[in-house]
Amino acid sequence: MQLVPINGSAEISMSLSQNAYRDMSLSMKAGLGVFGFGLLMLFVSLTGASNDSPALFFFLSFGLSVIGGLIYIVPQIKKYRAGIRNNHIFFSSVMSRGASAWIIGILFTGFYIVLYWFPELISNWIRLVDPLSLILRGKSADQWFLYGTFYTLAVLVMGTRMIVKYRHSRYQILRTSSVMFFQLGFAFIIPSLLEMLNQPGFYFTYFWPLRPYSLWPSDFQNLLAHPGGLGIFMIFWGIIMTFVATPVLTYFFGKRWYCSWVCGCGGLAETLGDPFRQLSDKSLKAWKIERILIHSVLVFVTVTTSLLWLNSYFGGTILGNLSGNFASWYGFLIGSVFSGVIGTGFYPIMGSRVWCRFGCPMAAILGIIQKYFSRFRITTNGGQCISCGNCSTYCEMGIDVRAYAQRGENIVRASCVGCGVCSAVCPRGVLNLENGPSEKRYHLP
Repeated sequence: MQLVPINGSAEISMSLSQNAYRDMSLSMKAGLGVFGFGLLMLFVSLTGASNDSPALFFFLSFGLSVIGGLIYIVPQIKKYRAGIRNNHIFFSSVMSRGASAWIIGILFTGFYIVLYWFPELISNWIRLVDPLSLILRGKSADQWFLYGTFYTLAVLVMGTRMIVKYRHSRYQILRTSSVMFFQLGFAFIIPSLLEMLNQPGFYFTYFWPLRPYSLWPSDFQNLLAHPGGLGIFMIFWGIIMTFVATPVLTYFFGKRWYCSWVCGCGGLAETLGDPFRQLSDKSLKAWKIERILIHSVLVFVTVTTSLLWLNSYFGGTILGNLSGNFASWYGFLIGSVFSGVIGTGFYPIMGSRVWCRFGCPMAAILGIIQKYFSRFRITTNGGQCISCGNCSTYCEMGIDVRAYAQRGENIVRASCVGCGVCSAVCPRGVLNLENGPSEKRYHLP
């Protein structure tokens, strides 16, 4: 049964195949129209038509796409009551691995392939963001500034959607606002302004092992080569965040402090990837593959970092080019193929946390600390559980939450990112995210 609001009232529909969009308001339809026109202008600009007037086409493409998206999203605050509406998700071709999902997945994957290895094919898009790049960086754009623009706008627009959808939950509003803030400020604006000041475009929210270069000898040398003390501060920041802040914050709050509140990868997964969170594989086989892959990547980056420092210490006389080859292969296999092409391109097929679940070395380290040393846990009230399965369905990390809830067992899993959606979709208030004494986390019935 579904309640469909029409002209301020609610009509009861018993149809499972009810058209979820038949009651779309005029403003929402207008928003979709503006968004569609913006996308059209974006693809028109690929032909080079925008090269003479990049500022105008930037507004007609990026600007109208953002405006259209917001016009579609914001009116839902008044149109629908506060509360999660996941109606018709499994009837949607986009959100249930239908033909539309495969087309979107191919487009996402293709974009990453072109971005990494054939940027000349999108040179006109790069020129399209020149006006913004000149304002923030004082120089023309490159493919990475284009990517940062796409990425940041996706987090901001879809983050607004996330806030509207989960506006009944203070926790969801705060953490979504947090990832939007860190992506816009610390992962886009600040690195750009640093480049304008002829400083390294440093990302303060990424550190080892997610950004392995921050502890590599070559990065140290590059930062020390810059005049002033900023380079030394950046090295100090990376070391402190890796060896002090990470274990301390994870002990008190679990891995959620980073994965669901700060990280840009998690920010994109929680905003742009939210429509696909139900696609994560909950099988035991997937869990086994997850544990093997993510810890293999952690070993890979640890060995690579160690080899680079050994080679640097001995002046390159012992390992020769071997350590450099390790670094190159890590950048190609993990940094490009896994985290980019697969991690984001496969959102519509494998869910929103493919990279975070199977490949992120930062998630691996945080998970180890969370499982064995942290105060964080998700408590369950098994007596209230009705086994509806919403919690397991919408767990983006593939955890069978319902199995824990049915037994009244606390959830202490290395993979849990503490997004809190399992608790938000529970109709009985069975699940609660808590911090408490670490020795009492594994509460068994």
